[in-house]
Amino acid sequence: MKLFTKPKSDEEKLIEGCIAGKREMQQKLYDLYAKKMMALCLRYAPTNFEAEDMMQEGFVKVFANIQNFKKDCPVEFWIRRIMINTALKHLRQKSLLTVSHETEEAASVSTDSFSLTGYSLDELLGLIQSLAPRYRMVFNLYAIEGYNHKEIGEMLGISEGTSKSQYSRARVILQEMLARQEHKFKEHVISR
Repeated sequence: MKLFTKPKSDEEKLIEGCIAGKREMQQKLYDLYAKKMMALCLRYAPTNFEAEDMMQEGFVKVFANIQNFKKDCPVEFWIRRIMINTALKHLRQKSLLTVSHETEEAASVSTDSFSLTGYSLDELLGLIQSLAPRYRMVFNLYAIEGYNHKEIGEMLGISEGTSKSQYSRARVILQEMLARQEHKFKEHVISR
């Protein structure tokens, strides 16, 4: 005999409603996570249009597979993983994710830390989007999503050393872009 049952959380109710095909619950889930997932897709996509496509395709997958959500992590993490996989698949199909296999010696190009404070989110997003796709993917997966180089290598079909090398190269390129922007800003201030 059960004396006490734990009340369902809002997330559990939302997921159950989505599994049942309730449109209002699907809309709530979409509204709850669309902004975050769009930001994620923008980091991977070369254009806003492609980011929108990735996000829409990702949510189609979310709703098609929501019954498979095991509830062993927050639903946001599960949705993020689907969005990342969708973005990588999208880029592979468009042949934008061509990963070169660099040597591990380049992995030590830059270990200096650099600060991204003082830059707006839009500025940083623009800089990340301007990276070559292979560098952008590794940078996003490592620095933003928190995957390790071994996991990234498995996801992208490259070696761990190549992942390290491409991350290092992405950091150098970003440092150079930030330095150029800072230099332009100083010139602009001086010329006033």
